[in-house]
Amino acid sequence: MTDVTADVVVVGGGGAGLAAAIEAARFGAQVVLLEKNESLGGSTAWSVGSISVSNSPHQRREGIKDTPDEHFEDLEILAGSYANRDNRALRRILVDNTTEMFDWLEDMGLVFVGPNPEPPHRHPRMHNVLPNSRAFPFHLGRRARTLGVDIHTGMAARSFVTERDHVVGVEAAGPDGKAIVFRGRSGVVLASGDYSANAEMKRELASPEVAAFSAINETATGEGHRMATEIGAEILNGDIVRGPIMRFVPPAAKSLVHKLPPSTFVSRMIRWGYETLPQSLLRPFVMSFLTTALGPSGDLLKGGALLINKTGHRFSDEMKGPAAEVAKQPDGVAYVLMDGELMSKFSAWPNFVSTAPGIAYAYVEDYRRTRRDIFHEGDTIAALATKLGVPADALQDTIQSYNDSAERGVRPKLETGPYLALGPVRSYVVFTDGGLKVTERLEVLRTDGSIIPGLYAAGSAGQGGLLLEGHGHHLGWAFISGRIAGRHAALDRRRLAGAAAMAAQ
Repeated sequence: MTDVTADVVVVGGGGAGLAAAIEAARFGAQVVLLEKNESLGGSTAWSVGSISVSNSPHQRREGIKDTPDEHFEDLEILAGSYANRDNRALRRILVDNTTEMFDWLEDMGLVFVGPNPEPPHRHPRMHNVLPNSRAFPFHLGRRARTLGVDIHTGMAARSFVTERDHVVGVEAAGPDGKAIVFRGRSGVVLASGDYSANAEMKRELASPEVAAFSAINETATGEGHRMATEIGAEILNGDIVRGPIMRFVPPAAKSLVHKLPPSTFVSRMIRWGYETLPQSLLRPFVMSFLTTALGPSGDLLKGGALLINKTGHRFSDEMKGPAAEVAKQPDGVAYVLMDGELMSKFSAWPNFVSTAPGIAYAYVEDYRRTRRDIFHEGDTIAALATKLGVPADALQDTIQSYNDSAERGVRPKLETGPYLALGPVRSYVVFTDGGLKVTERLEVLRTDGSIIPGLYAAGSAGQGGLLLEGHGHHLGWAFISGRIAGRHAALDRRRLAGAAAMAAQ
């Protein structure tokens, strides 16, 4: 392949990149999109699929009167102790555009259920996509192709091409390693995601401890951040990291639910079932999706469950943030151990093993039915040890020591069979919040505050100090910032063409 020239080059094929490509194409630009993975989606496709929206049609149907101003104020509460570090100008852009963004997504065929409550939001705002988050790249990718976007998967960006301090393109490489230059006549939109899978960047920007944790999206390696800082860009809030958070490892094989095509027809049928069918019929379907991506609740550990490692030993006080200790264990994994009484207790409301906020709660029997790969049960401690492949005497000593210890406090003893271990569980960094400093037009800024001409950033790459606490704000920002960046990149093409025409007269 020879070098390629277009009006706008978009780096990244997740939610932000696809939104930027669609918007730039809608404004008449010739667009090339580069995605290093073999398929579109990025971290968007790894998400639970929730978006927080104010004044949505779903809210209006339920008589909920919500406004961007109220959403703005609630985000201040969600930011908590970090509120003074928030970029309130970008927050304003986020809340002012959620309604229109949601309509835009629905117009492309995406289907949502909700709204669901999530305190401290004063109104239910969380909407969840159906059948799962793969619906985003499916529908946005189809719209981008319809608009003529030239999509290159398996194409990894390496560096920016600059001329007189202007970004004019991107050097990338395909699977064969051969360098190709993609030139953008009016600009480049960087939508390359976060750096949650880059240990060196996490160590430098956050802490050495965070660097040890795995990422949910192992391809979120922060190459875009590196490329931008090499030409003078600045990262804001690089130390804010969501994690470590314990989650059960994903299943080796996709379930039938995850194989469902994310078409509008299928999604509408699922929504009909979600809103119409009895919970007894709907629950197994919902659980088969949710239990692939969840972790143990804090209440399960408070209720008496233990964390043990692959040698059968307890390694941390479960009441003191044990997630940080999991990564230090053999193979970086642990198991959640409970006895028969705890199993019974966490089989019904209000005691749940896991939750996806606003969607459903998962109990012991849900894991027995949908995650047999991580469900290890034995009538005795020795039988459970055999199932886990750990020394029986070590596991017996661990439980006995816990039962006899004063440290146990008010937590119950584990002494009633059968015994259950759920796992492996790992500690993950879900995402990093460090983003490039940007203008309200999503133009990337240098450390001295000047604009890097020709370079825009969106999504996690263009987070610019914006805090996105609570479920559904990262996805919302991805789509909103992507559209803004793509639009301005396309309009810059018109401006440059107009200036050239005037110069020629």
